[in-house]
Formats: sequence, C-alpha cells, structure tokens
Amino acid sequence: MWRNYLTVGLRSLMKNRTYAFINILGLAIGMAACLMILLFVRYELSYDNWLPKAANVYQVQTWFKNPDTGEDSYGQMTTYTSQVALRKDFPQIVSSVYVLSSEPVFYKDGQATSTENYRYVDGDLLDTIPLPLVAGSKDALKQVGGAILSESEAVKRFGTTNVVGKTFTVISKGKMRDFRVTGVFKDIPKNSSFAASAIARIDFQSFFATEPDFLTCWGCNSGWVYVRTKNGTDINTIQSQMKAWEKRNIPDQNVGEARFNAGDYGDWHLINMRDVHLGKAQDASMTPGNDKTSIITFAVIALLILGMAVVNFTNLSTARASQRAREVALRKVLGATRQQLIVQFIGESVIVTFLSMVIALAIVELAMPAFSAFLDADMRVSYFGQGGIMLPVLLLVAVVGILGGLYPAFFISRFQPASVLRANKSSAETPGSGRLRQVLVVGQFAVSIGLIICTGVIYAQTVYARTVDPGYKRDHIIQVGELSRYQLLDKGEMIAERARRVPGVEAVGRTSIGIATDNNNNTGVMLPGKKDPVNIGFYQVDTGFLDAMGLRLLAGRWFDDKRPLDDASLPFPPDDNAQRNLAQRGANIVINELAAQRLGYKHPADVVGKTFRAAIVKDEFGLVPVTVVGVVKDSRFRSIKQPLDPIMFINQRAGGGGQTHMIVRFKGDPEAVRRGLEQMWRGITTEVPFNAKYSDDIIGKLYKAEDARAQTFAAFALLSVVVGCLGLFGLAAFTADRRTKEIGIRKVMGARTRDIVRLLVWQFTRPVIIANLIAWPVAWWVMRDWLNKFDDRIALGPTPFLAAGLLALVIAVGTIAAHAVKIASANPIRALRYE
Repeated sequence: MWRNYLTVGLRSLMKNRTYAFINILGLAIGMAACLMILLFVRYELSYDNWLPKAANVYQVQTWFKNPDTGEDSYGQMTTYTSQVALRKDFPQIVSSVYVLSSEPVFYKDGQATSTENYRYVDGDLLDTIPLPLVAGSKDALKQVGGAILSESEAVKRFGTTNVVGKTFTVISKGKMRDFRVTGVFKDIPKNSSFAASAIARIDFQSFFATEPDFLTCWGCNSGWVYVRTKNGTDINTIQSQMKAWEKRNIPDQNVGEARFNAGDYGDWHLINMRDVHLGKAQDASMTPGNDKTSIITFAVIALLILGMAVVNFTNLSTARASQRAREVALRKVLGATRQQLIVQFIGESVIVTFLSMVIALAIVELAMPAFSAFLDADMRVSYFGQGGIMLPVLLLVAVVGILGGLYPAFFISRFQPASVLRANKSSAETPGSGRLRQVLVVGQFAVSIGLIICTGVIYAQTVYARTVDPGYKRDHIIQVGELSRYQLLDKGEMIAERARRVPGVEAVGRTSIGIATDNNNNTGVMLPGKKDPVNIGFYQVDTGFLDAMGLRLLAGRWFDDKRPLDDASLPFPPDDNAQRNLAQRGANIVINELAAQRLGYKHPADVVGKTFRAAIVKDEFGLVPVTVVGVVKDSRFRSIKQPLDPIMFINQRAGGGGQTHMIVRFKGDPEAVRRGLEQMWRGITTEVPFNAKYSDDIIGKLYKAEDARAQTFAAFALLSVVVGCLGLFGLAAFTADRRTKEIGIRKVMGARTRDIVRLLVWQFTRPVIIANLIAWPVAWWVMRDWLNKFDDRIALGPTPFLAAGLLALVIAVGTIAAHAVKIASANPIRALRYE
C-alpha cells in the first residue's frame, strides 16, 4: 500500500511539473529562510551559555534616572567601591572581581604597538568567571603581576601558545609594567558579553595612587564588577534588598551648601551574565548588545515566511483538486476509504516537504558563511551533537508536511464518486468556491506588504541617522586618540601646534568628548534659589575645538587664550593649590542650547553673562563660580539612539590630562594629511602608537550593527515577496486552467482579449488591495514603537505605506499578466471543442 501511495504521489508530481516546481521551490525558500533566521535567533539567545557556572555569575550594573527629565539610562559599568560593599553585606556572594578596561601600549624590542581588550583586575577573575584554560592552572591570577593571554593574543605577541612563564611589558599610566604569563585561555567566542584578549592582575591601591578618590567614589563608573553566588541563591532576594543596601553604604557628599548622593541618581542591579547581551544596559566598550524586541521580531518573520510557504502549498493543492477528482472517485469506487485517502495525500505532502527540505539545507549550507560574516557572528550548521539541527529539521518536515497537507487531504477526499463520474460532468466542475484560497492570498500579501513597509522605514531611518545634521561639520575630520597617555600629558599643546603645520590641515582642537567616544562625564550645577543641582555634561576643550569640529556659535563668544578667566587649566595629578585657586577665582564656560534650557533660559542670548556654581574640583574646595560667555548649537556626538547631552565646555590649555582626542579638520588628499600627522606624531613619541580615524569611518562603525540588521531584515522581506509571488503565479495558472471553458464562451460571445486579461488581473489584484488595508495599521503600530527608540527620528508619513502597496500591486500584476495574456489569446475552439 505504501509503495502504491509513493508511486502515485511521484507520478502526480511528474505529471504537473509546474505545480511541483513552484511548490518545492517555494517551500524550500521558506524553510531555508526560517532555518537561517532561527539559527540566528538561537545564536543570540546562546550568549554566555558556553561559560561554566554561568547560572551563578552576575554583572553588577548601575541604572540611572535623570532627575531633570525623568529619562532612564542603563549602564553595565559600576563603581569600584560597590564591590567591597556587596561582599560585606551579602554572604550569598562567594567571590567577586573588578574589571578595568585598559588599552596599554605593548612594548617589545623598542617598538610600541596598540592593544585591544586588555583588562586589569583586582582579584582572581578565574574564581568568579571560570574561563576555560588551555595552559596554566586555575590559580593563574592568584598573585599580583600574573597575566593570562588568549590563544590568539599569545600567537600574536609570541608566535606560539606555549608562553607560560614568559614576560611581557606594557606602558600604562606612563610607566613600564612587566607581567608574567601564568596561563593561556581559549579564545572567547563571539557569543559572549565578556571580551578579553589579556587579563592582568594589578594592585589597584598603587595603580591609582595619584587618583585615590577613584577607589572610594560612588559616582565613578569606569569598570565592571562581576560576582559569583552560592548554588541555589535567590537573586530576587538580594535585589529586593538593594535599596536598603544603597542607603547603608552610599554617603552624602557636601560641596559647599549643596548635597549630593549617588544613590539619588542611580540604582544597582545584579544581572545574570547570560542576560547581559539582551538586557536593558548596552555597552559597546565590552561587546555590542542586542535587544529582545529585535530577536522576537526576527523569530516572528521566520514563522511568517514559513507560514507563507505552507499557505502556498495549501492553495495550490486545493486549486488543483479538480485534476485529481476522478482519481479520488475511482479509488472510492474500488473500495478505498476516506481515511486511506487522507493518509495518501498527507503522505504526498510530506514527500514534497522532504524534497523541499533537502534543497533548503543546501541553500542554508551555501548561504550561512556569508550570512554569519555579514552579521559578524560565529554561526555554524551542525546536524548532530550539542547544537545539532537534525531533530528540529525532521520535526519541521513532519509538522510542515502535515499542516500543509491536512486541509487539502480532507478537502479532496470528500468528493463523491457519483457526482464526479456522472455523464458529461467536467472534472473542472468539482466543488469549492475558492474563498479560503482568497483569504490565504490576502494573508500572504498582508505579510509581504507589512515587511516591505518596515524595510522602507528602517532604511529611511538608517539613512537619516547618517545624514541628519549633527550640529557640527561631520566631513573632513580626522580624530586622533591616545592624547591622554601619561607620556603626552605635557605635550598636548605642542602636538596641536605641530599638527597645524601639516600641509592640508585647516584647524586643530583638543577635546575630552570627540565623535562617538565612550567618554561620559557629568557634574552638578547649582541654580540660585534651588536646592538640588542640575546635571550637566562636563568636558574639557581648547580654543581650537570650535573651528576644528565646526560648531556653530549662537550667542556670545568662544574661548580666548588671552583672557585669564577663559583658561581653567589644572595640573595632573590634581594639585590642591591649583584647585583651591580655581574655586576662588572662577572660570568662564561655553554651553550648548540644551544646557541653557536646563538652566532655565529659553533663548541662548539670555544666559550669556550669567554666573552659576559647579562641582568641577575636589569637594573640600567647594563649588566653582562659572560664567557663561557663549552658547553653541546642540551637537550630537553619540548615536542617534541616545538623547542629546546638555554640555558645559571649559577651556584647558595645558595639563589636566582630560583631553583625550585631537580633532583635525583638513582639506585635500585625506591619506596625505594622515601620513603627515603620523610623521609628526612619531617625531614626538615612539612610546604611544598613532591612532587616527576618519569621521566617516567612525560614524559607519557606530551604525554598523543597525545597518547589518536592517539589510538582513530587507533580505528576508524580499524572500517573503518571492514566496508570495511563486504562490500567486501557481494559483493564477491553475485558476486560469480551471476557467478555460468560461474564457472560451466569453470570447465566442464577443469579449476582447484585454477584457479577459482585465478580468483575470482584477481577480488577483483585489486580494492585494485588501491586504494593504490589513498591513498598513499593523506596520504603523510596529514601526511607531521601533522609531520611538531613537532620540531623533523620521516622521512616519504615508510614503512607505503607499509605496509598499503600489509595489505589491505591480508585483502581483506582473506575476500574472503574462499568463493571463496567454490564456486570453488562446483560440476558443480548443477550449470548447469537447462540448
């Protein structure tokens, strides 16, 4: 019996090659897209699952609420002192470690090279985060001065992974520091929220000897704290006690008559390491994260595309039911039961699904390397073992085969032999109104139109993010880093002055904010008559920054080195006398529009000349009187997703160590200017590598992840359209065949070819019009929420909706027009001669 079913099924496919091709190809594309998206979703959900004891490892995060605006912000970093307080108050925590991001200069054979993802720790990181070692012991970080390298870093620096016992030298804070390699760990996979190429244990007390406040400061978030809890610990119990913990441990800071408490602005949260990647807090300085909404969206798209492919199968199976009506009737006459027929047709559906799955797996194998590289992921296709997809694949074949064949099986098996086989009864006249097929076509195109709309909106927002006026002249800028290295603290002015002499350089400025840097510094500004301070961004610049960045002055003036109060330079390390003098004499500042508004002034000119008091020196010296001498246009130095910062600039001509980057505005050949700057740099120092990037490259990297996801979304939206068109083409072909006699009679009665074409085209464009009415409100709701994640966004106008609807209509007409013309042009005698 089963052999007979298989033979009949294969013969049916061979007899209807067009139907077989459309069904198998459509299902293959749908299942391939579904598998690739679900592999991506599984990859995103797998972050840090590779880590032993990950269930007990937590990252301590600090979440903030802006008291002036109520806006929430989420940070993965926290303070050094919070680790000590957590260990003291919560015995459930058995180990902890503070991880400091560092990019020391690697010094070997007189050559200085840059480093990436080097981490300094204050304790045994391996006791908290048990990274798998390939060499050395678990005690590798028990002693200060020990360091472990990743396999790749070991090969890069020493040419081999056999490096235990060797010594390497880095320059950090202007000092050469030697570390002994005590272990080598496996390269951390990309699906990890923790990144490191080298981890070195240091003595934080001596490392921050010149900045002792760092070790006790509750407002200095410059590193990550990880803790490991006992087995069975209820983290919710700890979290419920965090408010009380903050009140017990965070002291008030009195600056003059102002009172500050870090607990009023931030809350501390323990987030399991496996939840960091998709959590609220995203920190690109460790590894780029993602959000749950995006993952859920991709999973829904995968199921929708698969659903469209199943709908195609159902549509085409019911549409061609008339061609198998006599077969069913004869089988019933010969004794076949309805249950046997249902099993036969579901079996045929499973065969088609299996053939489609073979093609789908071939597509996935071919496309996955490129797909993985495009998303900068490490996704692989394996069939057996941990992470194997063989079982899901077989399950998918069974589910899709049964679901796709269930309705057609019940529909076809209900034909009555007497009705089908009676005299002069055409096989084309078998029952079925086609209403379900119309509904399914509407659903298919609603999905396709919705995805096209979303793709259009995402693309428009991505373009907008790259091209919107950021408040400064973004082109023709080279941003040079490493300026805050200890070796260069007293050379900033000299570097800037020599950079101005490089041919092609138009302006040079130094700054502590720069384009898309991770630098984030805030301070409190006291307003007359108010008790609580206003939180304002606080950044150091020099007089050349205005022209180099291309800022626009709206009121007042910029800094002038000839005016003593314009210069707020401080030595580094901080000198008490210098800070005391600055607090007594005050300083001039320049602010942006948003800062003027936060200070209570609607018009920029109104705030010029006003004096406030700000916390820009040590607490014991009180608040510094600061006078606003200028207001510049708001500038977006960070991602368009982040809110604009209210900013206060101070001018530090020398010392301080606050200026981390140099902005160089140039004209002419970019590479020639860059080479000139590099030559100038190497003439000043050989201990600090030259690190320069074009502004266009920085912005491109800033939105790289969003661009990749948007293009991936667009690719799968296109696949959904292809699947929908395949189904529409097949349905149009079978429907036209079913209406052959009707078309012949219409032509005999005088209908013209264009009348017939219009009739057929209208039949299949009407569902597209209805699909638009369904897709538009759903897409508007989804895209409205997505756009609300951006601080600056495009308006959600009618253009993408109308364009998507028109595109879908054109695609539908183009899909069926050629076939409709062919049918309408046929000689009616061929359609009616059997009558």
